Amino acid sequence: MANRVYWLSPPTKPVFIISVALAALALLVWLDVVNIGIVQRYLFETLLIAYAVLRAGNLFRRM
Repeated sequence: MANRVYWLSPPTKPVFIISVALAALALLVWLDVVNIGIVQRYLFETLLIAYAVLRAGNLFRRM
């Protein structure tokens, strides 16, 4: 099996801000501070998207 090396790069500022904003939005909906129906219905998926955006920002350069 080939030994693969993944070089991680820091995400750009916009990618990081989008990821944090999605995670914060999901947290605020979960704590009932705000009421956004689509986020409330897909709370786990919203957190998953926030993580996926941050992960993509780490794996791909200049994203």
